[in-house]
Amino acid sequence: MQYPNRLFVLAFLALGLITLSSTTRADINIGVVTSSTGPFSLVGIPQRDTAALLPDTIAGQRVRYTSINDRGDGARTLKAFTKLIEKKKVDAIIGPSNSGNAMKVIELVARTGTPMLAPVGSPAVILPMTPDKRWVFKTSQNDDLMATALLNHMRKTGVRSIAVVTTDNTFGKSWAKMVKKLTNVMNIEVIATEAFPRKGTLTTQQLQTITQPGPDAILIAAPGSAAVKPQLTLKQHGYTGQIYQSHGAAMKPFLMMGGTHVEDTIIASSLMLVLDEVPDSPARQVAEKYTKDYTKFFGSAPATFGANVYDAGLLLENAIPVALESHSPGTPGFRLALRDALENTRELPGTQGVYNMSPTDHSGFDERGVVLITIKNGQWRLL
Repeated sequence: MQYPNRLFVLAFLALGLITLSSTTRADINIGVVTSSTGPFSLVGIPQRDTAALLPDTIAGQRVRYTSINDRGDGARTLKAFTKLIEKKKVDAIIGPSNSGNAMKVIELVARTGTPMLAPVGSPAVILPMTPDKRWVFKTSQNDDLMATALLNHMRKTGVRSIAVVTTDNTFGKSWAKMVKKLTNVMNIEVIATEAFPRKGTLTTQQLQTITQPGPDAILIAAPGSAAVKPQLTLKQHGYTGQIYQSHGAAMKPFLMMGGTHVEDTIIASSLMLVLDEVPDSPARQVAEKYTKDYTKFFGSAPATFGANVYDAGLLLENAIPVALESHSPGTPGFRLALRDALENTRELPGTQGVYNMSPTDHSGFDERGVVLITIKNGQWRLL
């Protein structure tokens, strides 16, 4: 029997190894930065927990997640993002939980070419669009979509004057600016605007400024638990008029902390809170799956803030296969291709609506991403 030349065999094996290595890709690495402790923990905890439901494989590639708690502190947010980018070599980052902290890391993600999927409220992270902000994608509805829904209801029900109450942070300032812009063209007069500290509430002087002119309604825009404090203060001081709230109040603790004082509040929200009352749709089906999986895993229903992280996972699951067609994970080319794929998301159902991204719209929601709800007997109800 004749045996092949030993050098030929070694060369053949070497060629096989080279071919095998060329078809084996590195794992996909995703960072997750949330505020599971600190002042934004009511938002951050369901976001952190939702990360456990994100896909561990996409297009046959293993996905590794590195989760960091920034404690709601902007300096820690920057430190966490730096660690994920420089040491973990992540391909994208989901987070952080707070709009102000998200603003602090935009320059970093743009400079390093790392897509950021921000589950935050303020559109300031993506608007006005700049070269740096092209690396940021926002997985919650923009303020103008939510505010327009509330103001349209006001106009239809005869509200012609309002007072606006916001927190003095990025979220609140964005809402105050947006409402002023929209009311100018909707024949609704803003007769007072007041801002309060996120950890505080309205002062006696602010209460007088808001209520003495006799507004037809009051609009409160504040994130998380801060949304309930000014409403409690207003009610405890005898205000009986209609109160509207932004999607920042769309959370179970708002019901628990507010009690009877939040009955009949009108809130702009996603369909997540009233799934059994909205018509069937692709978004409802996605939201029902998320709610079922989260409840099974954690023993309680998720907050809408967690849904923003779940949608980030859906967006990545949709975009990563496109990026893999041209580049391998862990490379600048892959991150750029991933950003471009995210930017070209079309008709993707999420838990809160349907995403249609573009170079100028990195949120992508339309009217399908908002419903108006109210509170009856301590429960969310479709308005």
